[in-house]
Amino acid sequence: MRKNEDSGGKTLEGYPRPSVAVDVVVLTYSEGALRVVVVQHERGMLALPGAFLHERELLTAAAERALLKADMAGTQFHQLALFDRPDRDDRGWVLSMAHTAVLPMRELPDAAILVPVHDGTVGQELGFDHADMVRLAVDDLRARYAARVDPARLLGESFTMLELRQLYEVVFAREELQKDSFRRHVVGSLVKTGEWSNVGNGRPAELFRRNGDAVLPAQAAALFIG
Repeated sequence: MRKNEDSGGKTLEGYPRPSVAVDVVVLTYSEGALRVVVVQHERGMLALPGAFLHERELLTAAAERALLKADMAGTQFHQLALFDRPDRDDRGWVLSMAHTAVLPMRELPDAAILVPVHDGTVGQELGFDHADMVRLAVDDLRARYAARVDPARLLGESFTMLELRQLYEVVFAREELQKDSFRRHVVGSLVKTGEWSNVGNGRPAELFRRNGDAVLPAQAAALFIG
């Protein structure tokens, strides 16, 4: 009787072993645009912060090392997807577990290299399949922002309705969201601060903050996606 090849034995000798990497998509919002943090790769190209997995190391620990090298220690992140196309790295068979994080601009290191992202498309060429990782990270960001008001606090603790709408237009790549409809969908997840913004030459604008972890109505996603 032929032994099942997948049943395994006492050891894993004889099985091919790929190298395993982690890459982290760090998104932010700056100057009216969504941007992604990149680093100068040793091969002379722009790439996402990444690291190879050490022996018996957790994937989360490798991701923390990648962020530490990019001066973003302590950043919260979560797993995104496994990228396993055999030819994704011309140096050999390399699997990468992509992770994603969202940071306000104020929390990024001063030397961070930022590349604009529009509708999931990166404004500059990235190495490997990192542009695909960015697209997936933008989809993940949109799912989170369709469920709650600015959960990553890209706008800080208080903001005007206009600032919030402009952020959502950028996140969902919409030229313009109808302001009355937008307000109607999000106002239940907001609390008035009782303060007013003095920014700009127009009339002072009312400031809001998030109402805890209030969930946006299901219809909001349809409005944002269009």
